[in-house]
Amino acid sequence: MNDPHASNHPRKFVLGVSGASGAAYSLRFLQAMLEQGHEMHLVVSEYGRRLLFEESGIKHLTIEELAPGLAGDAGVRSRLFVHPDKDVGAVIASGSFLHSGMAILPCSSTTLGQVATGSGSNLLCRAAMVTLKERRPLIICHREMPLSLIDIENMRQATLAGAVMCSPNPGFYLNPRSVEEIVDFVVGKVMDLLHVPHSLKTRWESTLARPATTMPS
Repeated sequence: MNDPHASNHPRKFVLGVSGASGAAYSLRFLQAMLEQGHEMHLVVSEYGRRLLFEESGIKHLTIEELAPGLAGDAGVRSRLFVHPDKDVGAVIASGSFLHSGMAILPCSSTTLGQVATGSGSNLLCRAAMVTLKERRPLIICHREMPLSLIDIENMRQATLAGAVMCSPNPGFYLNPRSVEEIVDFVVGKVMDLLHVPHSLKTRWESTLARPATTMPS
C-alpha cells in the first residue's frame, strides 16, 4: 500500500460497535488488527451487544468469542481491552489517552446523531467525541439505509467536525466469490483510512495491467 502515513509498527486503536447490522465487519476488523500486533480498545453499546449476539451468537465480550482463532495466543490476549459502555470514566474517554484512531463499525443512526451533536452519554460516544477533539482519525461506518434528512445532516455535521464517513458499501469490481471477500473489502477500506497496511483484497487493477479479453457481443 503506497500510503506515506502508513506504519507497520504496532499502534493503539479504538473500536466502537453500535446497534446497526454488520457484526461480521466489526469482528473481522478486530481480528485483522489484532493479527497485525495492534493494541485494540473495544467498546460495545447496549444494542451493539444485542447485535453481536443476534448476528454472531456472541454472549460474552471475550477473546474466545470475539476472535476464537486467536484465543490461544497470549500476546493477542494481552492486546485486547474491553471497556464497559457505561463506564464513562474509562481511559478511552480521556484526551490524554494517546491512540492512532477510532472506527465505529457498524454505526447506527442513533449513535451517529449523538456523535454529531455531542450529546452522547455512553462511553462509545464519549470516546468518539474525544477523538474528534484531539484531531485524531474517526471513521464512522454508518450502515442504515435509506437515509433520512436527519441522517444526512448528522453526517454533514460529523464531517465538518473532522470525522470520515465510510458507509460499508462493498465494491463488486473485484468479482467477490464469498461473503467473506465482501466483508474483507469493507474492512480493508477502514484500515486504509486508519493508515494501516494490509493485504486484504481491495485494490483495483487498471485494465492496462490486465490481459486483453474479448467483450461479449
